[in-house]
Amino acid sequence: MSTNTIIILVAFVVYMGIMILIGAMNSKQSNNEDYFLGGRGLGSWTAALSAQASDMSGWLLMGLPGAIYVAGTGEVWIAIGLLIGTILNWFLVARRLRKYTIVANNSLTIPSFFENRFHDKKGVLKIVSSVIVIVFFAVYTASAFASGAKLFANVFGTGADDRTAYMIGLIVAAVVILVYTLLGGFKAVCYTDFIQGLLMLVAILAVPIIAYIGINGDLTGALSAKGVNDPAGFVSLMKDGDGNPITAVSIISNLGWALGYFGMPHILVRFMAIKSDKEVKKSRIIAIVWVILSLGAASFLGLIARGFLNEDLVASGKSEVVFIKTIQQIFSNNVFLVFIGGVFLCGILAAIMSTADSQLLVTASAVSEDMYKGVIKKDASEKSALNVGRIAVVVVAIIAFVIALDPNSSVMGLVSDAWAGFGAAFGPIILLSLFWKRFNLPGAIAGMITGFATVILWDYIPFGGETLYAKTGLYSLVLGFALALIVAVVATLITKAPSKEIVEEFEKVNTVEI
Repeated sequence: MSTNTIIILVAFVVYMGIMILIGAMNSKQSNNEDYFLGGRGLGSWTAALSAQASDMSGWLLMGLPGAIYVAGTGEVWIAIGLLIGTILNWFLVARRLRKYTIVANNSLTIPSFFENRFHDKKGVLKIVSSVIVIVFFAVYTASAFASGAKLFANVFGTGADDRTAYMIGLIVAAVVILVYTLLGGFKAVCYTDFIQGLLMLVAILAVPIIAYIGINGDLTGALSAKGVNDPAGFVSLMKDGDGNPITAVSIISNLGWALGYFGMPHILVRFMAIKSDKEVKKSRIIAIVWVILSLGAASFLGLIARGFLNEDLVASGKSEVVFIKTIQQIFSNNVFLVFIGGVFLCGILAAIMSTADSQLLVTASAVSEDMYKGVIKKDASEKSALNVGRIAVVVVAIIAFVIALDPNSSVMGLVSDAWAGFGAAFGPIILLSLFWKRFNLPGAIAGMITGFATVILWDYIPFGGETLYAKTGLYSLVLGFALALIVAVVATLITKAPSKEIVEEFEKVNTVEI
């Protein structure tokens, strides 16, 4: 092992040790509200950075720069969609969801909020939503594990095709994330996400600026020198990497990522856990600024790296490691620079861990609070419910581990599938639940199942040898969200109006100050 590799390994070990220490320091929880929502005591900075760090994952530092590295600025439409979704989520959903979950019998999870919002005594909605959480978070967590494995394989091995290094990285990422999630619960996850959000931001801001200086500020010349045939088209919002016009379907699909935010359980629970209305207002400003800076810098990195890197990642099919390769090329001259490069590489690890831990925790709450204590054994003690939740974390992590075993698995593809599933199944239901007094249980069930089924059919079931997504290029989230919304509204209007008690709760949210 070279000196440079040892220095980077030291940076990784120190960083992961700090994360585990935070988990150990927050290992005492007296009940499920402490473990799954941190006692609803998050401050503005912790809530904001935790929400956004858990949102972006390894996708921010691997998937997005990699997509832009290959196809140019035309891929920035995804980032624009995510910025729009972030803004709308914080302004439309955050404050009202926080209040409504308290009014609705102090709901600790999204499935329990659905049950309490509609007074679903049979628990149908809770079961359906819990199953959706488990299915799509297994896929989503797999994307984080795959990101971690690719990071380790490229830093400590010969690349993602180094099977041994990939497996070691996959095991290390899974074990570290599991340890501090199991130890500390929601508070540990949020505090680590706060630190990781800061580290991610510093890394993603610094690296492209240094690389830009490295090409003497001449992006067009650098792109031409690296074989890009149409540099002007490469930096155009309306052209792809080959200089062809971006299609309307592509723009709509990429902007459609905005719709996913309304249904992301690991982001929504941050809203539920904020300390007060005053903190919500502060959090939204911090979060939006963080997203503007991070998405802008990640997009800029993809462009700069195409002209900066000596290695052609398009030809090798390794575009998702563009951030890693850029750091390695910049920080390789002396011991001090290598250590700084190692810290910046920890930014990728931070992005990976901040999402995976949140997803595992939400999955645990769905199994423990919603399925076990809510349906299977309603008189279960807090201790036994917490133990079931911890077992669920391990089981889902194992499933995600198996999904991520393929070194060729795409981080972007895995995130895209999970984002569509949650956005289509939960997004319309969350919005209608919060803002439509007439919305009822049959409408919620019908809409949720429609969104879920649409994504499965569109992305996973082949028709004539290929999926409908492959045939049309239309992102399943756009269609699934639209169909779920329509079905939910129609089903509500043709069925019985909600009870007086449900309406009174809805109206109470408009006036209560919590």
